[in-house]
Amino acid sequence: MSAADLVVLGTTVTVDERRPRAEGVAVVGGRIAAVGSREELRSWIADATEVVDIGDGCVLPGFVEAHGHPLMEAIVLSDRMVDIRPVTMTDAGRVVDAIVREVADRGPEGAYLVGWDPLLQHGLPEPTLAWLDTIAPAHPLVVLHNSGHLAYFNSAAARQAGIDHTTPDPKGAAFGHDAEGALNGRAYETGAVFPLVAGAVANPAAYPAMLRAECARLNRAGLTTCSEMAFSPRFRPVLEGMRAADALTVRFRTYEISNPEMTTTVTPGTGDDMLRQVGIKIWVDGSPWVGNIALSFPYLDTDATRTIGVTPGSCGHANYTADQLREIVDAYFPHGWPMACHAMGDVAIDMILDIYADVLNRYPRPDHRLRLEHCSAIRPDQLRRAAELGVTCSFFVDQIHYWGDVLVDGLFGPEHGSLWMPAGSAVAAGLRISLHNDPPVTPEEPLRNISVAVTRTAPSGRVLAPQERLTVEQAIRAQTIDAAWQLFSDDVIGSLEVGKYADMVVLSDDPWAVTPEDIAVLEVRATYLAGRLVHGVAAPQSPPSVSDRVHRN
Repeated sequence: MSAADLVVLGTTVTVDERRPRAEGVAVVGGRIAAVGSREELRSWIADATEVVDIGDGCVLPGFVEAHGHPLMEAIVLSDRMVDIRPVTMTDAGRVVDAIVREVADRGPEGAYLVGWDPLLQHGLPEPTLAWLDTIAPAHPLVVLHNSGHLAYFNSAAARQAGIDHTTPDPKGAAFGHDAEGALNGRAYETGAVFPLVAGAVANPAAYPAMLRAECARLNRAGLTTCSEMAFSPRFRPVLEGMRAADALTVRFRTYEISNPEMTTTVTPGTGDDMLRQVGIKIWVDGSPWVGNIALSFPYLDTDATRTIGVTPGSCGHANYTADQLREIVDAYFPHGWPMACHAMGDVAIDMILDIYADVLNRYPRPDHRLRLEHCSAIRPDQLRRAAELGVTCSFFVDQIHYWGDVLVDGLFGPEHGSLWMPAGSAVAAGLRISLHNDPPVTPEEPLRNISVAVTRTAPSGRVLAPQERLTVEQAIRAQTIDAAWQLFSDDVIGSLEVGKYADMVVLSDDPWAVTPEDIAVLEVRATYLAGRLVHGVAAPQSPPSVSDRVHRN
């Protein structure tokens, strides 16, 4: 037995069913060498061992973001874009002032803002092309909807992106047009939005610094692994360069956007434990806040739905036909690629489950981990079918915290709105699920995810479908080991077990010792990646007593 590099002592939640709790861990070479009682861990301590006693804190596996967009959030939360999200600004006047001010400050560089949300920022004007052209007549102006599924742009931004009324719609996306066929200043879905925001990084050399800042934000939230669910190969050189320079403090698991050519330049699983390409991402439908999710039931006719431009009685729509979706899945899955499909409406979920069933019948694979993303309006029968197919779900439960009242009162009524994100039914159906924040749509807040999944409390204080609540244990698993499993990484992260990486988060208290509501406000005192402190201080910290240190020959 060799001496440990690091021993962390204190209340330890392992998320390992064989030993759920311990009094600490020993770390050697970045991996966990022992999990046990204080007495058992004494034998790992020598003079060179760093010993950290977390006092009244609690150590858990590092949190895993199973559905994130860190490469975009790095830009969005940099000084190149202005954050007008509802979590930052709720007053419509402040939002408009920020747009006008940014246009004046940026000039020819162009102004880019993110977070427009009329459902939560009441009183916003309609962002027409004419209005945006009035604010910025000569230079690019792009305002991203908070969902990320819609962008508003002015004429100068269209010219910069090479878009005009003759530009064909990308597959699965669209540019808006008026009755005469002219551009109306709206771009729907990733393929149409990305060209408009490309100018946000005027100097690509600045991007590594943006990504380092993003890693620090993730670490502050207790995250040690994050998926990138809209990966473009153009980011590969900078990610690999930072990986080679040991500049990443978060593990990345990437899902590449399906492209018109339906090809990739790498094979499934390319990379290592720090940076790995896992799968392919498809957006089957859009966002409930935009009105373009595919449902079997209609949006209500309310002030809220009229504000977002939904036609009364609309059931939304999918981004693709079933044949188009099947073509994409067939281009990737037979070559070994796992798929992650954004599907919010129940009609969209039926579409992709049919295609999953078909492709699995033709190309059986015992461990495919095919995914459904968000699953907002998924029905019990669909959950049972997903379980039978071996399909897994990732839930955006934080929508309940921010939009829970809007869902019930403004968009879908209690029958459908209260059942949003039915995580409890998913677990009951036998699914391994994850929880996510879909940043930058909502901030990285895994602790709030756990709290919301356990309480299902909307902003007004009402509880939405209490039968869909998770236990604390289920919610923590969904933010750690089960999220890691979805990313094909549960063999190396997600629980505190011997042989796995020492990716850990130190909280200010045991999540089981506080109320479910208070889990959301627990402090992240420290975050470790492979035994290296990447955020905070695991205080209180004091030298071990002489009796704790042992010398071995």
